[in-house]
Amino acid sequence: MTTRKIILGFAGEIASGKGTAAKYLVERHGAATYRFSTMLRDVLRRLHLPEDRITIQKLSTWLRKEFGEDVMAKVMFEDAKGDAHMLVVIDGVRRLQDVKYLREIPEFKLCYISAPMKMRYERLVLRGENADDKTKTYQQFEKDHEGEPELEIAKLEAFTEEVIDNSGTLPELYRALDTILKKYEE
Repeated sequence: MTTRKIILGFAGEIASGKGTAAKYLVERHGAATYRFSTMLRDVLRRLHLPEDRITIQKLSTWLRKEFGEDVMAKVMFEDAKGDAHMLVVIDGVRRLQDVKYLREIPEFKLCYISAPMKMRYERLVLRGENADDKTKTYQQFEKDHEGEPELEIAKLEAFTEEVIDNSGTLPELYRALDTILKKYEE
């Protein structure tokens, strides 16, 4: 358990392991977790719209266009800053504007999680998080990467404090996360 507050932001392409990393930190280290997509899913549920990747991307793009590029980062900023947990995870950082805003919190560190595309596709189909994931073809998965929010993600790796290669086993991912925590606890 950390003695200093640490806020880790996870960025990475679709199914790179952001949620798995967040879940581990919640279960093993008592972290609180916030996801950018949660606020979008909340709106979609209230509007009785499908929670598929295309609809989520459209809503994200529209909100940012109408209310400012940092509108979602402001929500994450307030949630993380006000959380009493010593370890907070922000899952799904997607844009440089988000990073700039979140870096106003001194405890914030951005981690980029990467994995090969084929491996990420297999994970996506297995987890079935979105309405269309279990039936998605590899070609459709590749097309998902052409969406405006997804195009921004790859740019973030250059601005991260930590890069995690998640092409190995779960224990390897967990060791990498534990190493990062130890680094920022000191």
